[in-house]
Amino acid sequence: MQANSPLLSVKQVLICGAMVVTLSMGIRHGFGLWLQPITQEKDWSRAAFSFAIAIQNLSWGVIGVFAGMLADKLGAFRVLLIGAACYALGLVGMALSTSPLMFTLTAGVLIGAAQAGTTYAVIYGVIGRQLPPEKRSWAMGVAAAAGSFGQFLMVPIEGQLIARLGWHSALIVLAMMVLVIVPLAFGLREPRRSGGGVAARNQTILQAVAEAFRYPSFGLITAGYFVCGFQVVFIGVHMPSYLRDKGLGPEVASYALALIGLFNIFGTYLAGTLGQRFSKRKILAAIYFGRAIAIALFLMAPISPLSTYVFAAVIGFLWLSTVPATNALVAQIFGVAHLSMLSGFVFLSHQVGSFLGVWLGGVLYDRTGSYDVVWYIAIALGIFAALINLPVKEGAIVRAAPSAA
Repeated sequence: MQANSPLLSVKQVLICGAMVVTLSMGIRHGFGLWLQPITQEKDWSRAAFSFAIAIQNLSWGVIGVFAGMLADKLGAFRVLLIGAACYALGLVGMALSTSPLMFTLTAGVLIGAAQAGTTYAVIYGVIGRQLPPEKRSWAMGVAAAAGSFGQFLMVPIEGQLIARLGWHSALIVLAMMVLVIVPLAFGLREPRRSGGGVAARNQTILQAVAEAFRYPSFGLITAGYFVCGFQVVFIGVHMPSYLRDKGLGPEVASYALALIGLFNIFGTYLAGTLGQRFSKRKILAAIYFGRAIAIALFLMAPISPLSTYVFAAVIGFLWLSTVPATNALVAQIFGVAHLSMLSGFVFLSHQVGSFLGVWLGGVLYDRTGSYDVVWYIAIALGIFAALINLPVKEGAIVRAAPSAA
């Protein structure tokens, strides 16, 4: 890559971005495998573990807004370095935690901050700024598919690490693995523009935020993403314990999570590809409605390894397919100058939903001995999200003047 090249190559962005997302998302998708080993050894409640993971999602969302601002202004490189260091420290802290409070600070706050700096909002900002619009949705689908491959690859590895090394040592090994993000960050180091930033901008941060929050479609997209967070994090964290409670072996949960990751590769890539040709709001509505149907049928069918694997394949196809469509829609409406920050705000809503999904799963289980109520909430929210995405206006926003909000 030439020093004076105005853009990074498509191949470089996709390879480095995809590998970062593979590691970061792959590791976090396996956290549900630690629920029973940790709570049983420490004699903690499921609610205590769930609260820490819920804080992780909330921390990810809140800090993600500021990580996005920094990435938009200075580029993704610095943010990725900080995120990788926080991730490694957080995983080590999980292994050494002696109390629910310490576990919440490490597995929750610190790893949440790490994920804010190493996942979609930051990587999609690079894609949006470095790739032309006609390749943007497709490229975001590729990056999301990489996150899905990470789940398919990493969850079985994490399960084997726990089985062979114990859950403490498994976390230390993951801490070393996540530091591979550091060299990958150099491949996403964006060229500086003459104005001092990484993207041309006609708005200040405050103007961009004010414009987005006044635009009704931004609110609808944000509300839909709340539902996405609620559903996927509840399923990802609590389904292993749900299956164990139903008498299935721990290997069924590991294979189910891996199948979710495998089929999500195809779902996210297809969603990103279709987003180049068809209405993104309709794609999102179909995904959310499909999730509601899949969950309802899973609860109605007799529980077995086969029914679990079928559900995992279907829900996996719909798992993160919302991600490329949602972020490409934000870029299409508002442009790319503040894309990481605006995606961060949308993702904050996703993480509030994630917080409620994982936390309510633990609380309601401890109170009722069942996950049924949370499953029903997930179905209702899926229908809600499908309906509110339909009125979204997909056209680029019309601005009165280059510097006006």
